[in-house]
Amino acid sequence: MKISILGRNTGRGRRGRTSAAVALGAVLALTATACGDDGSGSGEGAEGSGTGKIVFWDNNGGVRTDIWKEVIADFEKANPDIDVQYVGIASTEYQSKVDTAIQGGGLPDVGGISASMLAGFAAQGALEPLDERLEGSSLNGKLNKDMIESLRAAGGGDDQLYSVPTSANNGVLYYRTDMFEKAGLEEPTTWDRFFEAAEKLTDKGSNRFGYTIRGGAGSIAQALDAMYGQSGITSFWDSTGKKTTVNDPKNVKALEKYAALFKKVTPAADLNNDFTKMVAQWDSGEIGMLNHNLGSYQDHVKALGVEKFRGIPQPVGPDGKRVQVSNPVDGIGLFKSSKNKDARLEVHRVRRVGAVELEVQRVGGTGAGPRGRREGRVDRQGGADEAGRRRAERRVHDHCAAAVLPA
Repeated sequence: MKISILGRNTGRGRRGRTSAAVALGAVLALTATACGDDGSGSGEGAEGSGTGKIVFWDNNGGVRTDIWKEVIADFEKANPDIDVQYVGIASTEYQSKVDTAIQGGGLPDVGGISASMLAGFAAQGALEPLDERLEGSSLNGKLNKDMIESLRAAGGGDDQLYSVPTSANNGVLYYRTDMFEKAGLEEPTTWDRFFEAAEKLTDKGSNRFGYTIRGGAGSIAQALDAMYGQSGITSFWDSTGKKTTVNDPKNVKALEKYAALFKKVTPAADLNNDFTKMVAQWDSGEIGMLNHNLGSYQDHVKALGVEKFRGIPQPVGPDGKRVQVSNPVDGIGLFKSSKNKDARLEVHRVRRVGAVELEVQRVGGTGAGPRGRREGRVDRQGGADEAGRRRAERRVHDHCAAAVLPA
């Protein structure tokens, strides 16, 4: 399925942003109203009134602080008895900070909990199960079932839900259309074209490179996309379910080919670049291609304009099949140490979130907390028909199925 990310302004931005804020606010309400501290809590893990102050740790602070502040402002307006104290923490520091607080004390009431860190926190007994709370809220039946199951499966095997999904993302291959046209290159829709373009666009003497590789924090996402995308393997586990496919010879060969791009067709600075530095480098220099996700779309628009770049899904393999590894599902969890867990879980003025759509802006993504429409999502194994492809391209041209937080 081919999805193009274009820059058309549909005029739905504000409506979409408001709807997305309502959706996120509903998830925040599910956890936040369970733990407000008005002084009535009787100690660690107590159920309280659901009013007063609650502390919320954002697991990707800075990048999406403005988004959360907008959501929290709307939430507090709808819930005047609750004061949310926002604490933004860099994604590279979040897991270690939570681990330290689990052992030494000082955990927040509510925090961002993605699938990638969920099992570790759950194994330490730090999280409150959320199944009953979700069932009793107005969000029940309105969240994406696949994302719920993804978070449930990531919880360590006890089949409990410890995080309510807020967003998910898929990798995007951005490329400079102006550089491709000048070099007479075709769109990098296959891995052969990708590697060919990376070489042909590189001119180190002119400080021009074909690709920027993510070598710093978060590099595993791009590496996995490159591995499984080239190998065509569609599962992290073999047929027995006991052995991982990460070390499959096909994946090893694919990773070696991908890693060999470093310094050959990429800047040397890539070795330590996390996504913010990688994106900034691509936006300010002459680099042909970049792997990231929809979260950086507006950065590219501001730096390059919509005419000079395009975003497509990962390239297809020799058999025409696309295997795309999704970024971990992100969500919000409730820590057991919270002093006040109001079992009432009143979710105030929550609109139906099943059909929320959000114009692609800095809050980009695909298939978010609200139920994503399948033709607008990147199929992990490809294979969409032509009609589906056209629906997807139109949908992403105009807007994206709601996912609200960049990562």
